[in-house]
Amino acid sequence: MKVVELLTGPFVTTRAYAGGMANGVFHTGYGITINLTLPDLGHPERPDLLEEILRPVGDRDRALLECLDHHAGRVCRSENADKSPWMFISTRRRHGRLVLVGAHLPVTHRATPEESARHRAMKERIARCAERHGLHAQVEARSADGRIVTDVLVTGAGGTRIGWEAQYSPITGETVRRRSRRAVENGITPLWVTDSERAALIDRAPWVRVDDFSSRDITSKLAMFVRGGIRHLQVWKCLPTSERPCPTTGSACGRFHSGWFLPALCLPTKAPTQVDYLVVASADGEFVPLQIQDDDGRRTASRMWVPAADRDTWWDIVGRPETTGATEDTTDSPDEEITFTGEELDPTCRYGEETLTRNDPRSRRERPDATGLRTFAQVPHSTFALPADPPTLKASAAQRRAAAAQFGCPVWEIGPCGLCGAPIHRYGNRSAHACGSCRTALLRSRLPGQ
Repeated sequence: MKVVELLTGPFVTTRAYAGGMANGVFHTGYGITINLTLPDLGHPERPDLLEEILRPVGDRDRALLECLDHHAGRVCRSENADKSPWMFISTRRRHGRLVLVGAHLPVTHRATPEESARHRAMKERIARCAERHGLHAQVEARSADGRIVTDVLVTGAGGTRIGWEAQYSPITGETVRRRSRRAVENGITPLWVTDSERAALIDRAPWVRVDDFSSRDITSKLAMFVRGGIRHLQVWKCLPTSERPCPTTGSACGRFHSGWFLPALCLPTKAPTQVDYLVVASADGEFVPLQIQDDDGRRTASRMWVPAADRDTWWDIVGRPETTGATEDTTDSPDEEITFTGEELDPTCRYGEETLTRNDPRSRRERPDATGLRTFAQVPHSTFALPADPPTLKASAAQRRAAAAQFGCPVWEIGPCGLCGAPIHRYGNRSAHACGSCRTALLRSRLPGQ
């Protein structure tokens, strides 16, 4: 975040604040009043003051910054509403420029009865599913250092520990990052669950989105599907007959493309993953977290859960990253300059007028489009599963006709499985290179511990 200019001229508008946000706070540590519209905050003798007040709330005293009305003994509308008089500093866009603003700490949100009920129900469902499949599950698991409490800690047979966090109430992106980093430091892979496509946790840590079920439905035997946060790798050659358009030119380019797609957008489509299945598959290493650096020119990243075999193929294509942890630090947007408007300090409590979206200015964080799209001249040889000298088809005319009827394709599209030679739908649209049995055996051989 860059700090730059003091605006003068017609742009300066006294007492025109960002969506009702406060333009000043009181620093209880130094006993000074801070004007957020001035480059030096009104205290040139303290050059590090801006850096200090922008520190995450979790890393400082929560009572460090105080509402000016509350400090002066006047009515703080936030406290009057039985909420917090303490403040945090964030940014907000006004007239196309980024400015500093003060807002009351979001300790004000108390989980509603329904949010709390769904939170409890999801924890119960995850723990019950894990134990039913022979996994160890611990609800409200506290780490050895006491710094984190995980909603449900599921431990797989190989020692993999997945920390499920059922998040039905608002949470800040910084809180998600901080708690996820601490989980990783304790050998836990975090897995956040939300029912909102606008949740701040999306792409801040490994996550999935589920349906907006009631607490009663969550605890029932109803199938609960993952609707976002799980993707599958698709690799295809860009030909005129390809079912997908070329992502770079719009027409067939003759090269290969790869990208991560939601199950419904795969060709052929894949069935969505059930939450109960993910509880087991994540602990067993069949599904793993993956972070993809976006290639759209922004310093952003997408996080997702993917099949382990797809991740390994992806690494064969793009190269294995130096860091493969669950919470690599990324920036949600490039550094942007903060504008200081030089306005008069307003001591009035602005609680109730605050319209700041603290976590993200976008209304929707989840993206349905493909991510991590790459183009390359040829498929790396290390991704080939078929032998260099595949078997030939040994089947009579009658056997070929029977296979064609079984697969619902013309006889001339029947060919040999590239691994065992059995007659399969080998050529044409929606064909495969290997039979189902060989593909299953190959997938199992790529899973950890096999």
